[in-house]
Amino acid sequence: MTGFSHLELSDSLLQAIEGAGYDAPTPIQEKAIPLILAGKDVLGLAQTGTGKTAAFGLPLLQGLMQSDERASEKIVRSLILAPTRELVNQIAENLKLYGCDSGLRILSVVGGASINRQMAFLSKGADILVATPGRLMDLHEREALRLDQVSVLVLDEADQMLDLGFIHVLRQLSKLLTAPRQTLLFSATMPGPIGKLSRDYQQKPVRIEVAPPGKAADKIRQSVHYIGTQNRVDFLKNCLLEHEGGVSLVFARTKRGAEKLKNVLVSAGFAATSVHGNKSQAQRDKAIADFKSGEANILVATDVAARGIDISGVSHVYNYDLPDVPEVYVHRIGRTARAGAEGEAISFCRPADMHLLAEIEKLLGGEIDIASGTRPTDEDIKKFGAKPVRRGGSSVGRSAKAGRGASRSSGQPNHSSAKRPARTGKGAGRKSSNEGEGSWSPISDVPPVKRKRRKPSSNESEKGRGFVEKGALSKSAGKKSIQEKRAAQRSANRRKASAKRKLRSRS
Repeated sequence: MTGFSHLELSDSLLQAIEGAGYDAPTPIQEKAIPLILAGKDVLGLAQTGTGKTAAFGLPLLQGLMQSDERASEKIVRSLILAPTRELVNQIAENLKLYGCDSGLRILSVVGGASINRQMAFLSKGADILVATPGRLMDLHEREALRLDQVSVLVLDEADQMLDLGFIHVLRQLSKLLTAPRQTLLFSATMPGPIGKLSRDYQQKPVRIEVAPPGKAADKIRQSVHYIGTQNRVDFLKNCLLEHEGGVSLVFARTKRGAEKLKNVLVSAGFAATSVHGNKSQAQRDKAIADFKSGEANILVATDVAARGIDISGVSHVYNYDLPDVPEVYVHRIGRTARAGAEGEAISFCRPADMHLLAEIEKLLGGEIDIASGTRPTDEDIKKFGAKPVRRGGSSVGRSAKAGRGASRSSGQPNHSSAKRPARTGKGAGRKSSNEGEGSWSPISDVPPVKRKRRKPSSNESEKGRGFVEKGALSKSAGKKSIQEKRAAQRSANRRKASAKRKLRSRS
């Protein structure tokens, strides 16, 4: 039997594990499975690619199999939330593999798929439901499922799930779910504020920390190319040709940029595909299926593919664009060196991206090896235009639309005291508090760009933040909208038809 025998798992689960090729439990599985079987709330932190899905999936299946209850109409017995569609599908596939002989009903629901079909599946209930937060709430609002009998709640990639982008959904869920319940949080990173927030949703959680949060897998060789003013696309092509037999995952920052880069690579003769938020669920599934099957050996993706997607055999991860949040870097490069294999993570850094690289190296606790080029000086960075650093290491605990003044509360640099050119004229005698202190630093002291507001011309009047021509509103005030014209035409047509019917009746 496998090395999982001492974890008190059932024979059917042990056979499924052996069939999946698992020889021995990983450290996170070794520590988490007994605690979850004992009914404890668990906060699990481990490097990406160390088997967190099996760490919570195996004991969850065991508990449900030992229970005499079964899913009934619209009832959900256990709920797993994940931030992306791809991760939801990956978790569901793994659970179905582990529980192939369990007889449990395992369903997954994500946005971008037919909600009517999902409602039909849920009409019979689910022992395990894996879902994205948005689609889950859509289904609940349509009364397609009941959450009042959920006994186990799992939040995978907990740092992102508990981020402000999902906190309103979790607050709604807390009112719908049963209490007491067992709550399990798993992730590769867990910043301090999120750890505190997670304790609000758990009862005396047991913290399992296999490796320091944010630490990359030991078997990943990391390197950075300082490319200066070189063409990044040509540089990427040369790297791909150098590792022609490899399976490569290329990360871009934007959806449009990812699609454009994929098209350029395909035009150059590379077998490339792409996955990002502008693609339908069917297109994303096909792209990942092609990548897994080997039909395409290059996948260009945004960070939608960075969390939890287990694609075996990825030899190289390219950070074509460095991520804005340093923790995302750990998730990106964790797509290689899965399950004890080796891999390589290659990053491209321009002078204007040095502030991002500095935050990544701060998280990792050391500088990344230089593969080519020279590290830019402060003068080079200033010349090419550095951008302010996101302090705190994560978007966690900060709203994406924080608004004016948010940079101070979120730990970003305070530009109000940045060194400014000497004043002339009125007020020249007043001196900046930072004037004459130290040298310019691209990371902590970025000079703001002040734009002058233009004045309205003689034939313009001010309206809100912009200007309109005088009399423009009065000119259009008497005009009817297209909808009003169409409504008037329909009324006239009805009157004509009514008059014709009366004439026919008289004759």
